[in-house]
Amino acid sequence: MRRLPALRLLLPLLRPYAPQAIGAGVALGVAAGLVLLLGQGLRHIVDDGFAGGPGSSGSTSLDGAALAMLAVVVLLGVSTAARYMLVSWLGERVSADLRERVFSQALRLPPSFYETRRTGDVLTLLTADVEVLRNLVGSAVSQWLRSFVTALGALVMLVVTSPLLALLVVGVTPLVVLPLVLFGRRERVLSRVAQERVADLGARAEGALNAVSTVQAFTAERAEVSRYGDAASASVAAALARVRVRAVLILSVILLGFGAITLSLWVGGREVIAGRLTGGELSAFVFYAVLVATSVTTLSELWGEVQRAAGGAERLGEFLEEVPAIRPPEQPLPLPAVVRGRSGRLVFDDVRFRYPARPDRSALDGVSVRVEPGETVALVGPSGAGKTTLFQLALRFHDPESGRVTLDGVDLRNAEPEAVRARIGLVAQEPVVFGASAADNIRYGRPGATDEEVRAAVQAADAGFLLDLPQGLDSFLGEKGVRLSGGQRQRLAIARAVLRDAPVLLLDEATSALDAESEAAVQAALGRLAEGRAVLVIAHRLATVRRADRIVVLEEGRIVAEGTHDALVREGGLYARLARLQFAA
Repeated sequence: MRRLPALRLLLPLLRPYAPQAIGAGVALGVAAGLVLLLGQGLRHIVDDGFAGGPGSSGSTSLDGAALAMLAVVVLLGVSTAARYMLVSWLGERVSADLRERVFSQALRLPPSFYETRRTGDVLTLLTADVEVLRNLVGSAVSQWLRSFVTALGALVMLVVTSPLLALLVVGVTPLVVLPLVLFGRRERVLSRVAQERVADLGARAEGALNAVSTVQAFTAERAEVSRYGDAASASVAAALARVRVRAVLILSVILLGFGAITLSLWVGGREVIAGRLTGGELSAFVFYAVLVATSVTTLSELWGEVQRAAGGAERLGEFLEEVPAIRPPEQPLPLPAVVRGRSGRLVFDDVRFRYPARPDRSALDGVSVRVEPGETVALVGPSGAGKTTLFQLALRFHDPESGRVTLDGVDLRNAEPEAVRARIGLVAQEPVVFGASAADNIRYGRPGATDEEVRAAVQAADAGFLLDLPQGLDSFLGEKGVRLSGGQRQRLAIARAVLRDAPVLLLDEATSALDAESEAAVQAALGRLAEGRAVLVIAHRLATVRRADRIVVLEEGRIVAEGTHDALVREGGLYARLARLQFAA
């Protein structure tokens, strides 16, 4: 896959903030120029201020030079503070925009993407990888440019001060650049490996914390801690490999840079003794030489940060360039306007499908199902028969390999996915409850619903217990709804589907976690909700679908029987066998 360099990734994000970036650049240039002026102030203090003896005009010159340097220092402080504020602001703003872009991409990618990817990898992109780029924009780039400009200006001043001594320093420059190139490439590779190990660490923690009750129930705390420790050790090993390469790089640059300064100082001292160089000029030269050496050392250290950011940018770029398998067509067809009682015709026409993660097994093989408005069709069959796959195709989480799925006569592949999903209400077998209030959870499908509409949905779903919570519908339900029982979470999900008021309802065993009394109440509510809507029900408990208009029996991705409950029982076959097993129990 084509790589996306850090510069190409960041430039579009920086473009809206061009004024701040330009301001930071101006402040940086002013600060670098003022630092170079300090060297000239030092030369004047040494040559003019110390030239005369007591009572001479040297003290006046010294006072003037000191005041000039003080003014330069004040301006240097102001410009440096301005640069720091602007680049820090840019770093925070760009990282926030990048996180939003990554999160938006994560939500656009279909569920099939996450069949082969770990959620922890995406979370690491949002945190660790973006943080590396935040440091790059908010600190490293500014410091790198400041050091580069300072080093370049100091080299010019070295030549102006003493061409001979400058030649010694310049002669060492290629030797300093060579380690930057050689070790920088290696550090870039190691930085990416280190980021991937951090992703492994996040994925391991996320998996254990998401199933903390299971971990504790099986007394697997020590085993999980041990596995996390192994992942942490691998992360440390990868980071130390990168650190070793950077340490060698810094060692090389310091030895060569300050070695050149020492040599220049020795030659310069002999020039002063011979009278070919003044003490002030030598002082200025040493000042500029130290500036060059420290700037080059800083460049070598920051080069490692740049390479580390390049590794993170590659990971982020690959993710952002991921093309969703499910995406809107270039010219989407509009769905017909919703007409109560006449909208929601859902048709599966000779559908064949295989999951990308299981290409050797057919999930659906020539399945045709029609659900008319006002009709309830139940899907029955053993696990793995293809019932949930039909739901996922209806929601256009996947596209069929052959055949088609239509909603009100429009092929889903020709429609906007959001428009299709807006016509569907879903109650999953394992309902999702967000870490928010009960009202926010119920409003999830219709954020603009009024409080009265929310309360009506609660009553329709027999979820009145939500009104009895300490803060009523404003009560926080805990992470993943841990403050609710399984049956209560399911009734909340039903209330969410009721409020959505969609022409198509997908019910995945919507009453599986309810007691008998609540199930009867919810079945009555669902019966009222189903009026005028196309309802597709997945049922493992056959008692819940005996009143369905039609029952479709699936086995190994094929339809093996279709009809009403009584007719299918009389026919015998898979449905009759399942019925005997359940009702006999």
